[in-house]
Amino acid sequence: MTKLSFQAFLKSLNTHSVIDAALDKTDYIALDLSINNFQLKSVDTSSSSELEQYIFNYIKTNKAKIAFGGYLEKRNIYQRSTYFNQQNSDSERNIHLGIDIWIKANTPIYAPLDGIIHSFNNNINYGDYGPTLILKHKFEEFEFYTLYGHLTEASLIDKSIGQKVKQGEQMATLGTAEVNGDYPPHLHFQIIKDIEGYKGDYPGVCSLLDLEYYKANCPNPNLLLKLK
Repeated sequence: MTKLSFQAFLKSLNTHSVIDAALDKTDYIALDLSINNFQLKSVDTSSSSELEQYIFNYIKTNKAKIAFGGYLEKRNIYQRSTYFNQQNSDSERNIHLGIDIWIKANTPIYAPLDGIIHSFNNNINYGDYGPTLILKHKFEEFEFYTLYGHLTEASLIDKSIGQKVKQGEQMATLGTAEVNGDYPPHLHFQIIKDIEGYKGDYPGVCSLLDLEYYKANCPNPNLLLKLK
């Protein structure tokens, strides 16, 4: 019997939506925030309020309820923060490793799979995740992690390492710009194969120099999200 690759295994899993499962896949619209989106040249992306207006106008114009996207996008929006900037352009961290789901603050977030809480932390660097939760999953011979960034501070209250989380259970809510690293409200969702000893945090943006490693260690989150 042929052994499944990690990516094929992820794709084979039956998952619960991380957002309200009652929403239809047609309620989602793909959003491009890469350097190739020339509309962003007229938006001050260093301003969370201007970027929020652009994103939510885009959602409304397309008669959608949620925008999503961003896996392996090269983005300029990280240039506002010294947390990502490097002197060498090749080592600048500007390639996004998760999928962002853009929806209003305080939206409930649900566990896509059974797991346990691996770790959590409030990452307060400017432009960072803010409150962050990481789940650990183990199915058959596969062990991996999912990261949920830009949550509310309340999402981390009463959490404990090793706590069981059931598929479909509400485990968090989305934060505002005031607590989420100064971004419009959204969920950063990322798959991580090897957590490398990180706790409550893991790089969500990488440089061109490190891209091949992170592409292998952080496969496309849409394997689990199963969005269009």
